Amino acid sequence: SFAYFTIKDRLPQILTRVIDTLHRHKNEFFEEHGEKGVEAEKRAISFLSKLRNELQTDKPVTPLEDELPDAALWNQYLDYQRNLPNGNGQPSWFQSPWLYVECYMYRRIHAALAQNPPIDNFDVFKEGKAQNFFESQEAIIALCTYFQELLKNIKDLDEKQLQEELFKLLQVSLWGNKCDLSFSAGEDSSQKSSPLQSLENMIPYILVNDMEKVWSLLVNAKKNRTERSNVRVDIILDNAGFELVSDLVLADFLLSSKLADEVYFHGKSIPWYVSDTTKHDFNWTIKQLGSANHMWMSRCGINWEGNLKKGVWVFCDHMFWTLPHDFSSMSEVAPDLYAELQKSNLILFKGDLNYRKLTGDRKWECSVPFQQALNKFHPAPLCSLRTLKSDTQVGLKPGQGEQIQASEPEWMVSGKYGVVQFDAGL
Repeated sequence: SFAYFTIKDRLPQILTRVIDTLHRHKNEFFEEHGEKGVEAEKRAISFLSKLRNELQTDKPVTPLEDELPDAALWNQYLDYQRNLPNGNGQPSWFQSPWLYVECYMYRRIHAALAQNPPIDNFDVFKEGKAQNFFESQEAIIALCTYFQELLKNIKDLDEKQLQEELFKLLQVSLWGNKCDLSFSAGEDSSQKSSPLQSLENMIPYILVNDMEKVWSLLVNAKKNRTERSNVRVDIILDNAGFELVSDLVLADFLLSSKLADEVYFHGKSIPWYVSDTTKHDFNWTIKQLGSANHMWMSRCGINWEGNLKKGVWVFCDHMFWTLPHDFSSMSEVAPDLYAELQKSNLILFKGDLNYRKLTGDRKWECSVPFQQALNKFHPAPLCSLRTLKSDTQVGLKPGQGEQIQASEPEWMVSGKYGVVQFDAGL
């Protein structure tokens, strides 16, 4: 399975890169923290080398020994895995659910640094995220330019034109999800060309296209809003870099077209899956844009800084997003987050990992309805914008999956196909 290839090849590669990154920053740690910095770097590297060895030799998954706030929840989850009726009693790296051990690896990487002050705040993936941003400059300029031109006459657009623009920006945000560094094990995955030119040609690769449903939900919410009720959209973010910029443009469009009054962004509270967006990445990206020497890029950055100050954009992170749990257990494990999402009119889930957690990362028949796979997770109407990079997919028409499989055996993991998949909830 793709899971086997991931655990056998991709995850050790990612760990090797992390170790290499720490080696390369040795001098920086020394300059900042003296001998203490170098000692901490050595300890972190030995912790990570041990982790890589455990992974490659299929050792049992061990309880977390750190004092971080989520450790108890992780260790409870390990007990749950140990007691599964169809499990083998002792989860190990190759004898466990893929989603669990992959999340567990990233949590252990975090522990390697968090337990070793003074380098405990060092993000081992930061360089890769920044590089992705800079290497996607052309695409970012093209998108910001297109968007700023659009804003000039957004007030004159009729409903049909607004709908067309929403569909365009949803697709840019969808295909922006191809820029994923955990998928390429940290290899270059930047967006080089203008994302807007190829949208027409990409339509056939959207296997489930519920953009009409998203549009009618937003239009109805706008018509039914009262003085006291704001239309709120939540975006559960995925990758930093170009994908994040495409999400920010989409969010700005929702506000500027009055389809939404406020947008809540949900990021990761710790470095995660190589390129996932943390609060630092979010703020850094907006600052980079604001200080860019390109007129439309800096206009975007400055406006977005303003949206945050005004409170019409809010960034939040919650430790639930970096736990191994499916989203169907959110109401139980993180009732506060579930209650917060219930205030939303529409939740957009970006990317593959969110899709795996929405559907329990099971080997579903492709034609199983999306709602069934969500397993009662319905805080609010939701939509997944995801390019396929793992072998879980639901909600296809009968025979659709088999048909693609016949000509493209790798269709589920190549990132070539995408879905805009909506569920109205209750």
